[in-house]
Amino acid sequence: MNERITRLRKLSFETKPSISIERALLETEFYQENSGKYSLPVLRALNFKYLCENKTIFIGDDELLVGERGPEPKAVPTFPELTCHTAEDLRTLNDRTMTNYRVDAADIALYEEKVIPYWQGRSMRDRIFSEIPEEWRNAYEAGLFTEFMEQRAPGHTVLDGIIYENGLNDFKTRIQDRIDRLDFENDPEAADKREQLQAMAISCDAAIIFAERHAAYAEQLAAETTVTARQEELLEIARICRKVPANKPDTFHEALQMYWFVHLGTITELNGWDAMSPGHIDQHLQPYYQREIQAGTIDRERAKELISCLWIKVNNHTAPPKVGVTAKESGTYNDFTQVNLGGLKKDGTDGSSEVSFIALEVADELHLLQPQPSVHVSVKTPERFLQAAAGVIRKGYGYPSVFNTDMVVMEQVRVGKTFEDAREGGTSGCVETGAFGKEAYILTGYLNVPKILEITLNNGVDPLTGKKVGLETGEATGFTSFDELYEAFNKQLEHVVNLKIKVNNYIERMYARYSPAPFLSVVIRDCIEKGRDYYNGGPRYNTNYIQCCGIGTVTDSLSAIKTHVFESKVIGMAELQTALENNFAGSEPLRLKLWNKTPFFGNDDERADSIMQRVYDSLFEAIDGKPNTKGTVYHLNMLSTTCHVYFGKMLGASANGRLAQLPLSDGTSPSQGADRNGPTAVIKSLSKMDQVKSGGTLLNQRFLPSVLKTEQDLKQLCGLVRTYFALGGHHIQFNVVDTATLKKAQQHPDEYRNLLVRVAGYSDYFTDLDSEHQAEIISRTEQELA
Repeated sequence: MNERITRLRKLSFETKPSISIERALLETEFYQENSGKYSLPVLRALNFKYLCENKTIFIGDDELLVGERGPEPKAVPTFPELTCHTAEDLRTLNDRTMTNYRVDAADIALYEEKVIPYWQGRSMRDRIFSEIPEEWRNAYEAGLFTEFMEQRAPGHTVLDGIIYENGLNDFKTRIQDRIDRLDFENDPEAADKREQLQAMAISCDAAIIFAERHAAYAEQLAAETTVTARQEELLEIARICRKVPANKPDTFHEALQMYWFVHLGTITELNGWDAMSPGHIDQHLQPYYQREIQAGTIDRERAKELISCLWIKVNNHTAPPKVGVTAKESGTYNDFTQVNLGGLKKDGTDGSSEVSFIALEVADELHLLQPQPSVHVSVKTPERFLQAAAGVIRKGYGYPSVFNTDMVVMEQVRVGKTFEDAREGGTSGCVETGAFGKEAYILTGYLNVPKILEITLNNGVDPLTGKKVGLETGEATGFTSFDELYEAFNKQLEHVVNLKIKVNNYIERMYARYSPAPFLSVVIRDCIEKGRDYYNGGPRYNTNYIQCCGIGTVTDSLSAIKTHVFESKVIGMAELQTALENNFAGSEPLRLKLWNKTPFFGNDDERADSIMQRVYDSLFEAIDGKPNTKGTVYHLNMLSTTCHVYFGKMLGASANGRLAQLPLSDGTSPSQGADRNGPTAVIKSLSKMDQVKSGGTLLNQRFLPSVLKTEQDLKQLCGLVRTYFALGGHHIQFNVVDTATLKKAQQHPDEYRNLLVRVAGYSDYFTDLDSEHQAEIISRTEQELA
């Protein structure tokens, strides 16, 4: 990296995240003055415009791309209209030992005086929790599931190429055309559509104003500097900010700034799960790169410098922190901006290019927390691109993750998307599949599948709280066969899923009514033509996902019960239940028998893998096709992010020999330490899961650095990836680090500040993780390539 990027990277890495209350104060001022004067879409758009007109403008030394969500890098705003932090929340975020956010005492006092009194009882979270049924609350508090939309707005939004084809003035022209074509005589929704469309037009004006303020400030800085080179840079920044996003970009630099202004607009308007992602940015940038290379107006190093600036901009945008109990737990600064590289173009040809290789180089050289690159591999992907990715993987950052493009396309076509839209799609967040720029694919929360087995074994009662949280499906000692037990488990599963969906659908309507996102709706296809908001069925496709956790843990637990209780009958159900209730105290021989003498998932053992298939099919039947409120349906995902640790804390001992409160298996990975026959056996077990029926699966593998030293080793790693994908795998990712290094990092964290590891669907700094997450990563099997 050059000197500019070295300085920008150092500043980004060393700057501690802080909480800025500027957005909350501005929003509170606006709502106090304007609430009730306008329709809700127009109110939200005018609020966005007020923010763009009044928020602090920041342009840092050395910057070539400009714009911040807060008043300075890593200054994170709050969103009180969604979740209103209490003063205690803010103090907790400031004081907690890990991943803390600096919050000034004066700001806390001002927040308590100005913000909290207005938003308490008005925030989306307060509205939601005032209406939910006790049955749902009990299940939620027992850890049977989580709910994403009680902390942040629905999200997982990714752009396609629309913003490189149109400026916001072009969108405004299309919006006015749609308003002119409204049929007030025959369309009962025409008036509502007009309000939504007017809100979209206002939001376009807001983003243009925001860019023009940057142009004016850049000109001011240019007039003040005595350094000629920087003066020229600032004047070029001003020129670009007066052009984009109002108009479509024509140069490589303009295209990157265009994306960044749109990115900032969407994450300033609302705080969605997760941050906006650029999608196939290498494919979007390649035409600009090729055209300018041929014209001689850019060279490879300049393009690399500009992409590095984007990487650093993303890293400067820390995830907004949660509220309540969640604020007390160490979280992550990562806001899950995933950059897709490679894959396929819309016409089905290979999507990798020179820009793809440049982006991999940038990720390698900067090795920052975010954005996190993923490489997308099809049968058409050149081997040299996969090998270049493998070269970065062996550095041990935990990225890039690797996705099977052909499977990602098939998953989307299965649920009704066109091949062209599916090819332009990909993955975001951790592993979630969607049609980029055309879909609202909403994650609604995690499902604790092993917990459902636990309440099945206790006749619908949560043994940790003693509360009834499920159905009465019979005492476990009364089951005379494994099939009887499984039937009871299936009934509990259906009940819990239906309970979750019932409240999800209520929350979905709350967001559609009270928190529309008019700016986001502008840049997602079909929202303008439909005259509908992103949260109200506007996009071409609308999908809800439930993320299922712990399939390794539940499979192994069911396998243990089937093997030892119902087949060999060496353990009685009552004996097993007593051991689980006592966390195996006094029953260590029994625990070791369960741990060492049970067929476990991840070893290419049909006895366990057939149970995994049965559980997966049950999850699919319980979730897939259930209606949401937008005329479409729910699908399942198989990922956990970090929720396998939280869910483990909410679970007693399990029948596979796992002790109480230890983490569940993550994603679709085998249980920690249960995969004992090497990585080939793992992928063969996973290949028996019909992954095309999901919206994403996640497989973590950990390798010793010593097995990836040579070029031949990298070829073997590429061969493992190709084999898994040929068998129908969706995704695989690697930690390349040994246990000794991880333990040294625990003992001397300051010496390992740069150590990135793959947690679940994302990488994080190992020393930023709490002790439970660190221990979970250490417990994963160290694999070797045969």
